[in-house]
Amino acid sequence: MDQGDKARQVNKLGEEYGELCRAVNKGNQDETIDALGDMYVVMVQVAMQHGTSIEQCIAAAYEEIKDRKGKMVNGVFVKEADLK
Repeated sequence: MDQGDKARQVNKLGEEYGELCRAVNKGNQDETIDALGDMYVVMVQVAMQHGTSIEQCIAAAYEEIKDRKGKMVNGVFVKEADLK
């Protein structure tokens, strides 16, 4: 699963993200679920290609944001540093 071209896998992730955007914009729950699942599979593959795991990536992201302060602006979380 960690074989293949890294750039093509990242491009595939972009395609799947586009599908997710279309599904959400249409309000199509089944397509949203499918796109999220496809993105997860591709992200697992990309992580493996880079010598890590998706779990390690999630843990690293959580460590970075767990204590972050900010507020919701128009339905989107904006970190405190960007509010200034």
